[in-house]
Amino acid sequence: MNIDRIVLAFAGSMVLLSVALGYFVSPWWFLLTVFVGANMLQSSFTGFCPLAKMLSRFGAKPGSAFPC
Repeated sequence: MNIDRIVLAFAGSMVLLSVALGYFVSPWWFLLTVFVGANMLQSSFTGFCPLAKMLSRFGAKPGSAFPC
């Protein structure tokens, strides 16, 4: 699995988790969804993703979106 797929899987998991927590626990958890979406939007313009940088340091294979 390369960095691109890991980042997409992590972002999708965080969105689903925050929606579930927002529905069952507290609406404040929807802010996590906003944060993940904003991070994905800024990384599409800048190419910088903190998770991708961290994964490259751990030795994950680079992908085409985040070559690191």
